[in-house]
Amino acid sequence: MNDHPIPSPGSGLKCQPETLLVLCDFDGTVCRVDMGNAFLERFAEGWEEIDRSYAAGEVGSRAAYSRIAPLFRANRSQVLDFVLRRERLDPHFPEFLRFCRGRKFDLKIVSDGLDVYIEAILRKYGLDVEFYSNRLLFREDDRIDFAFPLASEACGRCGTCKRSLLDRFRSDYDRIIYIGDGYSDVCPARVADLVFAKPILHEICVTNGTPSLPYHDFGDIRRSLEKSIPDGS
Repeated sequence: MNDHPIPSPGSGLKCQPETLLVLCDFDGTVCRVDMGNAFLERFAEGWEEIDRSYAAGEVGSRAAYSRIAPLFRANRSQVLDFVLRRERLDPHFPEFLRFCRGRKFDLKIVSDGLDVYIEAILRKYGLDVEFYSNRLLFREDDRIDFAFPLASEACGRCGTCKRSLLDRFRSDYDRIIYIGDGYSDVCPARVADLVFAKPILHEICVTNGTPSLPYHDFGDIRRSLEKSIPDGS
């Protein structure tokens, strides 16, 4: 039974355009460099074993961050200087953002990374994008803490629960597209309506039976959406 029939021509009713949300990961996706890993390599000596445990699924990112915090030594100025020299924004992302806004698609960034470098990189390129992430807190003597305002207490593995965010947004949109590249993207990919995935995520999606489309950059995604979603403007 169709509860929302399409109005027939001349009925005097106008079809409402589809509301669509694009959710993007940041590290390795919007930014081609995994900035989280890059600056941990620079400022957190001995973090590699913790990262191996995370990649093997032995600990979640929230526990990994908490173990890394005592190893980290840097102040805000040092971190920002390093980030702005090391970052590599996907060169097709600004055009993709313009494409989404031209089509009246909402775009939000959901990241298990850290607010300090996400905000700095977006500001560098003049990109006004709503984002959700973990927080890096600078303390005295070049020490830091991590805060996880978007963690899920029901699971507790990720610092930022991307699936909870997707579920929160679900009622406001007809469809949600998810774009990601790694382990923290697996859960939201399971419940998105369309998934674009780089190799690590794509391989996991194939194993899990989650449909996904491989991509190299945001230019690939824009061209795919141009073909599959008519311009209703």
